[in-house]
Amino acid sequence: MNSPGRLASSARRGRRRSARDHAGEYEQIALVMQGGGALGAYQCGVYEALHEADIQPGWFAGTSIGAINAAIIAGNAPADRIDRLRAFWNRITRHAGSIAWPLDALAAMAVWMPPGNALATGLSATSALGSLGLGQDGFFEPRGVSPLLFADGSAQATSFYDTAPLKDTLERLIDFDRINHGEVRLSVGAANVNSGNVRYFDSAHETLCAEHIMASAALPPAFPAIEIDGEFWWDGGIVSNTPLDHVLAGVPRHDSLVLQVDLWSARGLPPKTIMDVLERQKDIQYSSRTRFGTDTIAREQKLRNALGMLIEQLPGGALPPALQDALQPWLCDRVFNIVHLIYQAKHHEEQFKDYAFAPATMREHWSGGLADMRLTLQRPQFFELPSRELGVVTHDIHRTLAAALP
Repeated sequence: MNSPGRLASSARRGRRRSARDHAGEYEQIALVMQGGGALGAYQCGVYEALHEADIQPGWFAGTSIGAINAAIIAGNAPADRIDRLRAFWNRITRHAGSIAWPLDALAAMAVWMPPGNALATGLSATSALGSLGLGQDGFFEPRGVSPLLFADGSAQATSFYDTAPLKDTLERLIDFDRINHGEVRLSVGAANVNSGNVRYFDSAHETLCAEHIMASAALPPAFPAIEIDGEFWWDGGIVSNTPLDHVLAGVPRHDSLVLQVDLWSARGLPPKTIMDVLERQKDIQYSSRTRFGTDTIAREQKLRNALGMLIEQLPGGALPPALQDALQPWLCDRVFNIVHLIYQAKHHEEQFKDYAFAPATMREHWSGGLADMRLTLQRPQFFELPSRELGVVTHDIHRTLAAALP
């Protein structure tokens, strides 16, 4: 009599394999998310599509707003995650002021205007101006007195906004006990103010709380540094905005499917105006040279795999004792599949796009992530386990679509 497992296997062979089928072949699935402020709603759309497809990562790594989104996902049961993400974004896209609604209404008009419309850009800027002047509900609020009047090293003297509201929001929406004792892993990147080095606070190695998430999102000079165990931390994005290297450097290594959600595109057109210059500069800075990093990781992993195959050809298939310790860290036959989801800036967005928190803009970003991930899932071949000879493969739906154009 056929077993249920054999019947299921036969059924899979009888139909086209889905992205979820391929994802199930990996030892590890990770969701990696950049920082990018208001653009972070795009990451929520990406996760919603993954949730629809029943692909559940076991490791979430993020920087800045990516760390916040990652913590909300990791800190809730799968059935509650989308609702918690929506609760967070619905709250922080409200200005902390009584004149917020007309600003948001003007920003909403920009979404429906044709590309190249100068008025659309101006209207989109209204929500960014509202953020600067009013702050965002449940996230940050402007200080009553300018920091320029202080010189005592306090939070009041070193930042323009108070992020105490964010701590309350995180503790309300995130179950940190679940993160610290759950089945998923959370890593968030922050920069040490004294040394300038990036550190990843990781639930696999330490107990995380709201302060660790706030540290990853403490972008200076807007937000104050966060003190943890006597040291001060800023947003990890000022050093490295992409936590991919932390995930792929983890040991022991595993065959890994890594879904990397970038909010800044390293590629773009030459600027035509000073506002274009400011936007392009920010895109390049915070993209953290994603392509270069991925290419470097691919070369290193191919070297590891080739070294392993070379050693198999040695007499007895073993290294000489003198080389064993030196080469052991390089011996690895694991494979990595990196699927990129990269936000594509809209025509009405400029250098203020990361702090334009209007509700309509948030919904536009969220929908963009949902659409991009759904398109990606329609290509199951993107999720296939790479061969050992390749070591690392990368996929990008926008690059694939562009290559298909005449």
